[in-house]
Amino acid sequence: MLRTLAIQFLLLAGCLAGWGAAQAATVALVLSDKSAGYTEVARTITSELERSGLAASEIVQLAESELQAKDASVPAVKVFVSIGSEAFKRVLAQDARTAVVAVLLPRSGFDRVLKDANRRALGNVSAVVLDQPFARRVELLRLALPDAKHVGVLMGPESVASQTALGQALQARGLVMEGALVADSGALFTSLKSVLEQADVLMAVADPVVYSSSTIANILLTTYRAGIPMLAFSPAYVKAGALLALYATPHQLGVQAAGLARQALQGSPSSGVQFPADFEIAVNEHVARSMGLKIDAKTLTEKLLSAGKKP
Repeated sequence: MLRTLAIQFLLLAGCLAGWGAAQAATVALVLSDKSAGYTEVARTITSELERSGLAASEIVQLAESELQAKDASVPAVKVFVSIGSEAFKRVLAQDARTAVVAVLLPRSGFDRVLKDANRRALGNVSAVVLDQPFARRVELLRLALPDAKHVGVLMGPESVASQTALGQALQARGLVMEGALVADSGALFTSLKSVLEQADVLMAVADPVVYSSSTIANILLTTYRAGIPMLAFSPAYVKAGALLALYATPHQLGVQAAGLARQALQGSPSSGVQFPADFEIAVNEHVARSMGLKIDAKTLTEKLLSAGKKP
C-alpha cells in the first residue's frame, strides 16, 4: 500500500514539475507520443530554436497528458508546438490568443481536429503536415513509372476532401484517376480489387480507414499479386513491400516547424498549412526487380528536385 502511494506521489510530482516548467517557458513542445519519430522532431525543434538564440530554459517538453486544459496560469508561453494529432487537440484547448504550430500529422487530421474543437483556423494557428504536395507526388510517378497512365486511389472519410485536388494534379500531367471511396473498413478490399482492375499504379493517400497497421499487409500483398506497384507515403510501407515512397523525415519536419515557431516568437505568426519543403525517396529494390523495373532513389531524387517541384 505504502509503495503504491509512493509511486503515485512520484508520478504526480513529475507531472507537476513538467507543468511548472511550462509556466516559465516561452515555447512549449507538446508530444502525443514518446516514440522515436516524435522525440526526433522535438529534439530538432529544440536544437534549431537554441541555435537561433533561445535559451534552453525557455523551452519545455511535455507529454500531452501533462498539459492541463484551459489553464490560465501559463502567460509566459508564447508558442505551443504540438507534435502529433492528440497533442494538437490538447493544445487547442488552451488560450486561443497563444500561437500554435502543429507538426507530424496529416492534413486531414489537422482539419478534423480543428473541426472537432469547433475552432476555426485563426491567424495564429499553422501546421507542417506529413502530406507531400500532390504535384510532387504526380511528378514522381511520371519519373519513376513513365508508362503508367491510370492511377488507382482509395479515398476514406477523411481524405475524400482532397479528391478533387488530386484529380486535377493527375489530369494536369495527362494521367487518369481510377478512384473509389471506402466508407468503412468492411468495404476496403472490394474497393481495392475494383481499383486494381483499372490501375497501372496505386497511389496511397493517408486515411485511417484505408491505411492502418491492421490493413497495410493485406493491401500490399493484394497489389503485389496483381502486379501493381504502390507509391506510398511512408518508408515503413516500402520495407513492407511498396515499390517506393515519397516522404519527409522527422528532422526535416522539425526544421520547418522550428521556422514557424521563430516567426511566431518574432510577432509574425504564420497561419494555415504548409506542405513539407524537403523530401526523401525510398525504393524497395527487391520489389522493383520482381516487377522488371529499374528504379534508383538517388537518381529519382535528383530528377524530382530539378523538375522544380520543391516548393
